[in-house]
Amino acid sequence: MNRTNHICLMATYNEWMNAKIYEAARSLPDEELSVDRKAFFGSILGTLNHLVAGDIIWLKRFAKHPANPLALGPIQQLPALKSLDQLLCSNIRELSAHRVWLDQKIVEWSRSIAESDLDHTLHYTSMKGVPADRSFYGLVMHFFNHQTHHRGQVTTLLSQAGVDIGDTDLVVLIPSEPCTK
Repeated sequence: MNRTNHICLMATYNEWMNAKIYEAARSLPDEELSVDRKAFFGSILGTLNHLVAGDIIWLKRFAKHPANPLALGPIQQLPALKSLDQLLCSNIRELSAHRVWLDQKIVEWSRSIAESDLDHTLHYTSMKGVPADRSFYGLVMHFFNHQTHHRGQVTTLLSQAGVDIGDTDLVVLIPSEPCTK
């Protein structure tokens, strides 16, 4: 599996896992989703908001890639975020709709990436205002790893609230045959 196929797989995994997590989260009352569970972003809703915020921040950076990915045009239209814990939606229904839209953009974007795009160095500014230059491919891998990390936290929080989301392993989606883009 080449790098672009792997990115497409990760985008599909992201979409699949978010659908499972949001379905599980919607089974809880709003008050349960907002309870401070002592996680890094406090509550289930706080952690899910962080994931959306982090994705938007990274996708806005990725949109500045010289390949000019058209799939990220709608992301560029979103307001700039001020912090990683910014509350984007105050309830799971609104956040879930935003997540579905965002995941569709991520899948579209993943399919538009060419192998040569991945060898680029991306210039961006951190949330603290520090300029950075990093391997685009490395940043894309960080993007998907960040999602997986925080979804793991959410699955733990949901489990502690008595909700089991079932299988979460990427291996479920890995094809048995080499895939081509």
